[in-house]
Amino acid sequence: MSERFAELTKVPRQPAARLLALANATLKTPLEAPANAPVEAVLTELDAKGALIDMLRLLSVALPARERVWWACLAARDTLPDGAPPPPPLKAAEAWVFKPSDETREAAIASLDLAAADDETVHCATAVQFADGTLGVGDLAEHQGPPGACETFAFAMNVVALGTRTDDFEAYAAHLVDRALDVARGGSGRIEMKTKETT
Repeated sequence: MSERFAELTKVPRQPAARLLALANATLKTPLEAPANAPVEAVLTELDAKGALIDMLRLLSVALPARERVWWACLAARDTLPDGAPPPPPLKAAEAWVFKPSDETREAAIASLDLAAADDETVHCATAVQFADGTLGVGDLAEHQGPPGACETFAFAMNVVALGTRTDDFEAYAAHLVDRALDVARGGSGRIEMKTKETT
């Protein structure tokens, strides 16, 4: 297993295949790893095969909810113009990450109604809505949400950010992976993007 994927202390000690199945997610890359292979082993294989999108998908289901949403928020910030204030959904999602509660979660859900039609940061607030696997707070908490919804919206936010980087697509995709790995180790995810000169 690659050292790059070692010590992912926040990742559940469960097979990658199980985490994917629970989130109703699949990978497009055929795997040689056994069905009981841990996340780190599958990431190592995907990395060797250059399957960056599948690496992002696997990380989206491997990170715990709070860390997953934070990872999405970091990607959302990458899409904002320099100096632009965060849109309401992003601001509300970050508030939930810093202080998870029914109140901040409800505010994140409410922010979706304030979002502009072209505001892609709604993925972050929607990930918060489904963070515990239910439809929301209050009466909505009694109803299960779509399987893997939080994971899917966090992944979608990273894919949206990736789609804005045509000049350095692969380097930025690797950065999104490294950012998730940093978060999975308990870091902030605020890491410098590696260039060919720094790799």
